[in-house]
Amino acid sequence: MGSHDHIYKRLFSNPEMVRDLLKDFVPGDWVGDLDFDTLEKLNNSYITDDMRERADDIVWRVRFRQEWLYVYLLLEFQSTVDRFMAVRLLTYVGLLYQDLIKARQLPEDKQLPPVLPMVLYNGERPWGAAQQLSELVQSMPEGLRCYQPDLKYLLIDENRYTHQELERLDNLTAALIQAEMAESDARVINVIGKLVIRLDDERYTDLRSAFAALFAHRFSRVPGLGEGLTAIQDLTEMHTMLSERVKEWSHLHRQAGLKEGLEQGLERGIELGEARTLKRQLTKRFGELPADVLQQIDTATLVQLEVWLDRVLDADSLAAVLD
Repeated sequence: MGSHDHIYKRLFSNPEMVRDLLKDFVPGDWVGDLDFDTLEKLNNSYITDDMRERADDIVWRVRFRQEWLYVYLLLEFQSTVDRFMAVRLLTYVGLLYQDLIKARQLPEDKQLPPVLPMVLYNGERPWGAAQQLSELVQSMPEGLRCYQPDLKYLLIDENRYTHQELERLDNLTAALIQAEMAESDARVINVIGKLVIRLDDERYTDLRSAFAALFAHRFSRVPGLGEGLTAIQDLTEMHTMLSERVKEWSHLHRQAGLKEGLEQGLERGIELGEARTLKRQLTKRFGELPADVLQQIDTATLVQLEVWLDRVLDADSLAAVLD
């Protein structure tokens, strides 16, 4: 499994990521009856009878409605299209059930719990594989059909969401998809700025570190931006460093004779990201911002925005920040 997939596994080993994935990306009213406070990650190793081991699944359970029913979640992460994904997931669900039976984890009525198989796809090609097992099986006599196994999985195809749809969601999974699908480095830096605010709490230390690893991997392929990022585990430090490097990178490109419009576009993207980050931080500390303050922020220079951002944590009033 590549380092990128490993980072995805690490992110979705966090209950906040799984909660946001279920809350806004799974259709159906039943999701509203899930008790997200009970999310629990299960042992992710399943042993078949011939002792072959699978250890790369992510399986969660969560209580459902007042009856305390359990819903088990299987998440598979794909960057390439697998035509027989439905077959793979049928096998994994069977292994999960087998493990629960052996471990005697079934409820008193001995019924198997419901399972939601999910595929989170981040590849460039459109997902064209069948999402239901029956679509992969050849035609047969009607009397034989009732004996066939079947399974349908939920596909989360990152490429199918627009930037506007994701922007409307205050959601960690949406932020991840925005960063993955971003067409410019400036937009990714804006996403990092939003995550800095959203994860501003000690309980999110591991999640901040996982996102930092994701962005370090993403920018490692960009000359002039990625050097030394793998050593940074703090998301705020990474956001500051990337913002500075993009400004320096733009300046070097201008000196090399590239069109000034490219540089202005990059700098404007950073300004918008800094302004959005400042508004979020000020609102979080001092409440809803007056219209004149919003206009003041929108018309500020990048240098001024950076000065104000430096003051946010220590200032005791809105005026003290913007003075």
